[in-house]
Amino acid sequence: MKLNARQIDTAKPKEKAYKLADGGGLYLLVKPNGGKYWRLKYRVAGK
Repeated sequence: MKLNARQIDTAKPKEKAYKLADGGGLYLLVKPNGGKYWRLKYRVAGK
């Protein structure tokens, strides 16, 4: 499921970091301090 702007803006920090998936290996990491970071999970040559 793709994230929309409202979901990103309303993502609140929790006691532990958590991820909101956007599809294709892309996700938003929400840290306990309120920081929001885009991350891309990928593999090189299947490793």
